[in-house]
Amino acid sequence: MAMSMSTGGSKRRRGRGRSKHAPMSEINVTPFVDVMLVLLIIFMVAAPLLTVGVPLELPKTAAGEVSADTKPITVSIDKDGKIFLQETEISAEEVAPKLKAIAGNQDGEQPTIFLRGDLAVRYDVVARVLAEISGAGFKKITLTSTPKEAS
Repeated sequence: MAMSMSTGGSKRRRGRGRSKHAPMSEINVTPFVDVMLVLLIIFMVAAPLLTVGVPLELPKTAAGEVSADTKPITVSIDKDGKIFLQETEISAEEVAPKLKAIAGNQDGEQPTIFLRGDLAVRYDVVARVLAEISGAGFKKITLTSTPKEAS
């Protein structure tokens, strides 16, 4: 008496060929490249907008660009004599304590401070802020301007 056992009637492919539901082993990089290109465009558009937002008319000079290894702290003085630390308005008496607090949070060497003064601001206001920054012990102070157009 011989008994035959069936495996349930399912037929499996053996050898060559792929089944319909086998996992794909290739990586499709097209969506990855598409996302990277979109991010590149977004950052290219957004980068110029990340500069300090206090609109000033800076004096034009023939001085070259200053290279900074770290992100500088920017102190701006607008045409009305208002003082801004980055984009926050502060009084002249608050300049030194706030700069010391920022410098205390940074490890390593002393930060570079960019002092930006509007073309129409009185010189005594710029000199007073410069004296406050210097009196607070900061030695890396840069007065910024815009490049002069070639004639």
